[in-house]
Parts: sequence; structure tokens; C-alpha cells
Amino acid sequence: MTAYIVVRMKVTDPEQYKRYAARTPDCVASFGGRFIVRGGETATLEGPEFSDRMVIIEFPSLERAKEFYNSPEYTEIRALRAHAGVGEFIAVDGAD
Repeated sequence: MTAYIVVRMKVTDPEQYKRYAARTPDCVASFGGRFIVRGGETATLEGPEFSDRMVIIEFPSLERAKEFYNSPEYTEIRALRAHAGVGEFIAVDGAD
């Protein structure tokens, strides 16, 4: 079943975040993932105004999404983001 990693990120150091973001596509792809949403304009339709960064990544399965997130490859890349932003990463099954 398709699964997604949904990210809400408040970027605090844009230059360092760019270094992190430049390294993620190849790593995501190596786990069968692809970006569905990667930043872009948002419009809050209900609830508190959202003005941070939104990312949604599709994976073939929840297991594969977790393997990506916990992989040594992504752990190394994730270190670039350590002081560049604060956010939430949530993995969720799709509605296949």
C-alpha cells in the first residue's frame, strides 16, 4: 500500500536548509520515493494560518518510508538540517 511522509517545517536557516534540500532527492529516490509536494505556495482553508514549508513524499509502502527515514544515508543528510529548521515528520498509509 502506498504511504506518505508528510513534513511541516519551519526553516530557521535558509542557506543551510538549501544544502540539506539539495541532497534529499537522490536519497528519496533510492528508496522508491518521489516528492509530491516540495515547498510551494500554501493557502490555509481552515484552522490557524500555516506559513511554514510543507513537503509530502510518496513511497511504495509504510515500511519503505520508515526504512528511508532511518537509513544511514538519510541520517547523514538529516544532520545538515539539524540547525536549519524545526518540524514534524509523519509517516502515514495512503488510501489505496
